[in-house]
Amino acid sequence: MNSPARALSDSDSTPSRFALFDYGFRPFFLLAGLYAFAIVPIWLYFYAHGGTFGSLPTMYWHAHEMLYGFVAAAIVGFLLTAVPSWTGARGFAGKPLIALVALWFLGRLAMASVGLVPFWITAVAELSLLPGLAVLLIPPLTRSQNRNTPLLIVVGVLWLIDAAFLWALAHGDVVLATRSMTLAIDIVLILVTVIGGRIVPAFTANALRRRGLEVNVTSRRWLELTVIAAMVAIALADVFAPATLFSGALALFAAAAHALRLSGWRSFKTRGESILWILHVAYAWLPIGLAMKGIWLLADAQWAMKWQHALTAGVFGTMILAVMTRASLGHTGRPLVVTRSITLAYLLLTASIVLRVFGGAAWAERYVTIMMVAGIAWAASFLLYLIVYTPILTLPRADGKPG
Repeated sequence: MNSPARALSDSDSTPSRFALFDYGFRPFFLLAGLYAFAIVPIWLYFYAHGGTFGSLPTMYWHAHEMLYGFVAAAIVGFLLTAVPSWTGARGFAGKPLIALVALWFLGRLAMASVGLVPFWITAVAELSLLPGLAVLLIPPLTRSQNRNTPLLIVVGVLWLIDAAFLWALAHGDVVLATRSMTLAIDIVLILVTVIGGRIVPAFTANALRRRGLEVNVTSRRWLELTVIAAMVAIALADVFAPATLFSGALALFAAAAHALRLSGWRSFKTRGESILWILHVAYAWLPIGLAMKGIWLLADAQWAMKWQHALTAGVFGTMILAVMTRASLGHTGRPLVVTRSITLAYLLLTASIVLRVFGGAAWAERYVTIMMVAGIAWAASFLLYLIVYTPILTLPRADGKPG
């Protein structure tokens, strides 16, 4: 019987062998790229032509699937890869990984066919992925008493929010459905605040040292605690006091705290190293998006109305692409240097987000055209990722090691 966390033997690592299920990041980073490439063009088509997914309005499908399709695939891939590193356990591979991928597909099929089958079937299918992930993660985390074990709470909260969203769909509760998606965004932003606050300065310091540059990447404990507390407060405000002056002031405070945090990470010294500066661009969308949210709520400034896209497409999309391109190289025994095609993907993605966030206000009469151009740029960036990284994710490690 194969272990759920089996490690491949060296004899398995032939150059042409299919290795997609050899480690947790492989299938889920591929699925995240595929879904990111497909989901925005699909949404734009239905935006232009109308229609629904089953009985689910397209806007709800788009919001849900960006979070629980695209973002969730990236989170699952990240956790399946990080937990073995954190705990010293062997990596997840083989049948358990295939089963988890099947649950992801089952959820996507369920959300594309809402109303075509009994709703309880839709709910069971959609809500199966995160419990399946927890089943794999709980044993190594609890055995090692790892400090990252509280991340399981984040997984559980995201599952509860998804359940609340489905309940809202079943009962036609528009308010609950909208607030559920907003809260899910807030929870993922908290995750980015915590994980991004670790990896961005650490990767930056390591890279600058390798280049022989003086390293002075600062981290202030009081500020680390402040930004996390501010993001938790924002999540609570979005539940109990949404779209209020208090929420706006809180968003501005959090934006300032994130900007101060980022200022200590020496972002300007990362120029010239694409795999590094893209992490800083991703994190920069956090203070930008939060500042826009505050300005929108306090001053009703039209140019800031797309603040949520700055936090979703900007923070989530950019950070996911940045982490997937870096982690996939490191965990397959390759140098941490991206190709020119991936640098172009970073630039296309950034241009797409800038257009989506600010283009509508700048050229209101061309709003639909701006959306289409932004969507094409988004899809092109993830297409480049798929072209370059599909072989990396599906073939054995370059160094011949298992995983």
